[in-house]
Amino acid sequence: MFHFCSLYSGSSGNCLFVEADNTKILIDAGESAKKIATALTSLKVEPNEIDAILVTHEHSDHIKGLGTLSKKYDIPVYANAKTWDAMPEQENKIAEKNIKNFTIEENFEIGDFKIHPFKIPHDAANPCGFNIFYQNRKISIATDIGHMTSNIAHKLEDSSFLLLEANYDPEILKCSPYPYLLKQRIAGPNGHLPNEDAGKTISFLMNSGLQNVMLGHLSRENNFPELAYKTVVDTLIENKLDCSKIKINIANRFEPSELVEVV
Repeated sequence: MFHFCSLYSGSSGNCLFVEADNTKILIDAGESAKKIATALTSLKVEPNEIDAILVTHEHSDHIKGLGTLSKKYDIPVYANAKTWDAMPEQENKIAEKNIKNFTIEENFEIGDFKIHPFKIPHDAANPCGFNIFYQNRKISIATDIGHMTSNIAHKLEDSSFLLLEANYDPEILKCSPYPYLLKQRIAGPNGHLPNEDAGKTISFLMNSGLQNVMLGHLSRENNFPELAYKTVVDTLIENKLDCSKIKINIANRFEPSELVEVV
């Protein structure tokens, strides 16, 4: 058994669930502890069954419920040193025995999982994505990416399943009511990944056998699920790829996605 579920995804809050036969983890806890517990219960998972929470970075939509969730259910939290330093309010809620460190680009293990954190370009202290390995399969998590790099693309190769950011459409962003500086941040090299770049990345990864992808962290103001999906599919077609050979889903903003079996 190797399952993935996006519990929440978007600027309003992010929390992902991954389980294997004997291990259950969350990536980020950007909604309230109560909402995350409710989402887990809908999957027939009790919050106290969670073995660890991994943190990608310290922005509030990724850590809002982190300290409370860890404190209430006695869950270890894994983050790198700079990220811990950037979220003291959350750290103060967490028991010392549950404060765990990892180093980006160095493997570590939690139960059944081998985990590889990799660096991403985003305007946070020391943000990262994750490769999660179980038996001969690999899940990759890559959101909040200002721009795709060859190193990240390499880290995503050979994934059995990928959650990839498709945050915004550039034309919608130009016309949005956002302040100019916020628009510049989103579209900048340390902001977020647009739909077309997600499509280009998936096109590249299909050559290494990627067959299942979920688009995540869509902007509510600067994107639409249908548009993100269409842009990615159009990009695959432009690259002369067979869209029937890949499953593309969209992560829900306010409720759990389908439970994906990773094969």
